[in-house]
Amino acid sequence: MKKSMDLAGELNVLGMLDKAREIYTELGEAPAVSYVRSNYRLLSKIYHPDLNPNNKEKAERMQQKINEVAQVINSMPDRELIDVIKNGTQKKPRDKWKVLVVEDEFGYQDTLRNIFTMEGFDVRVAIDGDTGYEVYKNFKPDMVLTDVLMPNVNGIELIRRIRNEDPTIKVIYMSGFFGVKRLKKELDDEVALYRYPTLSKPFKVSHLLDIVKEYLGPN
Repeated sequence: MKKSMDLAGELNVLGMLDKAREIYTELGEAPAVSYVRSNYRLLSKIYHPDLNPNNKEKAERMQQKINEVAQVINSMPDRELIDVIKNGTQKKPRDKWKVLVVEDEFGYQDTLRNIFTMEGFDVRVAIDGDTGYEVYKNFKPDMVLTDVLMPNVNGIELIRRIRNEDPTIKVIYMSGFFGVKRLKKELDDEVALYRYPTLSKPFKVSHLLDIVKEYLGPN
């Protein structure tokens, strides 16, 4: 059982344990096991040293950790892995920068959650502007990383709502499409007035982290 408890701790560090439990609760055992067995491959790509030339040493350490976790996962039967997901201990983060990610693309949601968790941040993810505002009120993040183009409440409208409560909130806008003229002008005005950084998808992990760390300071 020690191996299982150790794996639970590692999955928590990698940002996978909470998500696996969420999948287990909503969809059952098989999808949760599939998530844990496959997600480390994505993490391995994200932290490949060749993709992080500015943080190569740290990327190599993360690669080693991910490979060690993968070996344990691959050696475990499904039933034991389910026990880890259901019962493994986890430590709640303390004294960490709190980041809210608002993103409607599911692939980016998991990727950004994993990146921030492994970098030592306390992170929450919301799927749209409405949900993002509700999460903000309860979570009170230090920074919001939000997509611009989203249904219902877009990223700019979300930040305006948040700014009514916290005028000093730190914001990074991201989008794969700035082609909507009205939104483009609104974004340009926001950036000019508030000096918010922007990211165009797809972006390198190292570039994102450089912006975040310069913005927030060391963790």
